[in-house]
Amino acid sequence: MTTGTSAAAPPQKMRVDDPGASLRANPAKIAIGIVGMVGIVWGLANLFLAFGYYPQWFGNKFIIGVLAIVVGVGGAALLFYFLNMFVEGLPRRLSEGAIPYAFVLPGLFFVALMLIYPTFQSINYSFANSDSTAYVGLQNYQTIFADPEFWKSIVNNVLWLLIVPAIVVAFGVIVAVLADKLSATGEKAAKSLIFLPMAISFVGASAIWGLVYAFNNPGQAQTGLLNAIWVGLGGEPQTWLQIETAKLNSILLMVILIWLQVGFSMVLLSSAIKGVPEDTIEAARIDGASELQIFFKVIIPQIRGTIITVFVTVFITVLKVFDIVYVTTNGAYGTNVIANLFFNKLFAASEAGQATAIVVVLLIAVIPLIWFQIKHFKDEEASR
Repeated sequence: MTTGTSAAAPPQKMRVDDPGASLRANPAKIAIGIVGMVGIVWGLANLFLAFGYYPQWFGNKFIIGVLAIVVGVGGAALLFYFLNMFVEGLPRRLSEGAIPYAFVLPGLFFVALMLIYPTFQSINYSFANSDSTAYVGLQNYQTIFADPEFWKSIVNNVLWLLIVPAIVVAFGVIVAVLADKLSATGEKAAKSLIFLPMAISFVGASAIWGLVYAFNNPGQAQTGLLNAIWVGLGGEPQTWLQIETAKLNSILLMVILIWLQVGFSMVLLSSAIKGVPEDTIEAARIDGASELQIFFKVIIPQIRGTIITVFVTVFITVLKVFDIVYVTTNGAYGTNVIANLFFNKLFAASEAGQATAIVVVLLIAVIPLIWFQIKHFKDEEASR
């Protein structure tokens, strides 16, 4: 019996893959990426210059705001899209090594442009005269160190640093612990109310507390809350922010910053407290420890890292405090601080050299704190 034979299929040409094809560069992607990035940067630069020289072209503030959001977000997205295309077009080994640096590079560029360059420029100007046209050596530093107002500002800053961070952290811990004892609904309501001042700017908070400290002449109705209470208790109305005795006016200004920062402290510390393992707390209770002992010997040691982070963050904020003092007293009545002194030297007295010298002193004071915070963060990461 014979079987029919089917027609043989035509032989197919075997495809030989080039093993090195994926390792080589893609010139098309590289070219498109470069052209795209250059185009985006060129377009954004021209838009920025047009806004600077011809702001009338952009209409009202609402249009400017919308344009800033659309162009800013869209421009950044396109820039990274073309950057990614450029990196993908490189040979694989080079591409894989360059990806992290490529995406960090724009951020580093803007950090250098907005922070590092102004820092070195400020140091440079601190050795120049009032209009930064000629160098005067250390004269600006000699002038500010001989100025009594500078030393008063230093003393006030030290007072702020001794009081505000400690109280903010203490109140934050207390509120976090007490709120944790409430029901879920009560905890959310309490934390929301305490955190609410964080949504207010320093200027807005100063205006609000200006009403609290408001003064009317004796015999008139006291609209300020503090004077209304004081008069109700039988006292005479006081000009609270103009009392130089015992630095009470500075302490009253500190109350504003404490009110603003306790919410920030509470949120971080509350999260840390909730992260304390229940096993350690239960073990302490079984061993007969009281709630106070549990708090100080079990909870506090385990949230020490968060306490230090909050303390240093508030410490740096206090060191740079400006808005509250400027809005309320502008440094009068013995309330001046370094940042407000700098502002007045630069804009009121037109002494750019002395102003930048004050900034350099402030920068030197901040650097050890930043170094400590970074070191503490690294130590925490290493211990995990």
